[in-house]
Amino acid sequence: MEIDILTLGCSKNLVDSERLMGQLEALGYVCHHDPETLTSPIAIVNTCGFIGDAKEESINTILQLGQRKASKGKHQLEKLYVMGCLSQRYQKELETEIPEVDGWFGKFDYEGIVDELKTEGQTWSGEGKRKLTTPKHYAYVKISEGCNRMCSYCAIPLITGRHTSRKKEDILDEVRWMVAQGVKEINVIAQDLSSYGLDLYHRHALAELIDEMAQIAGIHWIRLHYAYPTDFPEDLLDVMARHSNVCKYLDIALQHCTTHMLTQMRRHITQEEQDALISRIRQRVPGIHIRTTLMVGHPGESEEDFQALCNWVKTMRFERMGAFAYSEEEGTYAAQHYQDDIPDETKQKRLSTLMAIQQEISAEIQADKIGQTLSVVVDREEDNYWVGRSEYDSPEVDCEILIEKDSNHTLTIGDWIDVTILRAEEFDLYGKQTNMGGA
Repeated sequence: MEIDILTLGCSKNLVDSERLMGQLEALGYVCHHDPETLTSPIAIVNTCGFIGDAKEESINTILQLGQRKASKGKHQLEKLYVMGCLSQRYQKELETEIPEVDGWFGKFDYEGIVDELKTEGQTWSGEGKRKLTTPKHYAYVKISEGCNRMCSYCAIPLITGRHTSRKKEDILDEVRWMVAQGVKEINVIAQDLSSYGLDLYHRHALAELIDEMAQIAGIHWIRLHYAYPTDFPEDLLDVMARHSNVCKYLDIALQHCTTHMLTQMRRHITQEEQDALISRIRQRVPGIHIRTTLMVGHPGESEEDFQALCNWVKTMRFERMGAFAYSEEEGTYAAQHYQDDIPDETKQKRLSTLMAIQQEISAEIQADKIGQTLSVVVDREEDNYWVGRSEYDSPEVDCEILIEKDSNHTLTIGDWIDVTILRAEEFDLYGKQTNMGGA
């Protein structure tokens, strides 16, 4: 009655795994999430199928478990199941190519997996709270699924389908339940935050949702991930400015800067409109840290487009930025209408150049924090440091703050403390606790 569950990909997949674990544990199973050693007789892989590297990781993981299933060892793997984005997208092909898998399930087919694992005569009510796998003080809440944007390069709509918002009341009930479990930091996620509410309420409802969420007692931080620039709900900015527990942080993928490339990518926005939006965000929420993602090597990107992108990044000075090289995904608009004619070597060179620019910018932005005192949450303990984050840093993906240990005062994971920054590196900060209370 023990199951190892491995989650690959993004935090949205993690939420799916947590929901599944809650349902399986309601049946009496004991679930181990991403254990260091796989020993359970049943394994479930929650796959990612977004880009080539993620698909390769998912397939390699499945094949490794298939080998364990075929071997006769001390901890025999008896059953292997696969769910998630890769399974949703390529189930028929994978069933033929990897026969070691006992069952393939789509991204949202929780019921199918539960039915498969029910014992004979066992009934299931369809209920079961999420089993949170993150450190006790933070968690993710997914407010919608899917995307209607149909950007040229993106396979997400092919995997997840149309954008579907969750009811506000259900989201707020889930957040209250999380707070009752000890969660103080809520990371709000979706493929497209900007469209929240349009399908359910026929209006933008993100600002209303976050406003009500911020008023739930016990929430220390709310952080927003994966907004879309086109038709961005700007009333959200007033909510961010008004509530001290809504982090001055916004994850908004911009992808490129020139109108030519934004048109090629089917982003439905011009450079002027995009730049004006970023300017308004920074004006209306002073001190905000913007995280964005950019793409190089998309079909049609000329050397002039790339140089414009480099200059734009220098001008915009994003506090947090990631980038990746275009890879053709079957079924997308780009795969059907464009030729992937930029050599991989050129893509990688552009990617390295862009990230080198951002590394310098990040170093300068981090250095500006020396001498400042920041509110920091403690995430974990290392040899000589406590490791935490400020409101400007999302778990797993952003900068960390290393806090010198004090022999006269110990901390607890989940404490909020004041830290004065003493030293900075390109992506991390070093500091010393200046209050001794914890929170």
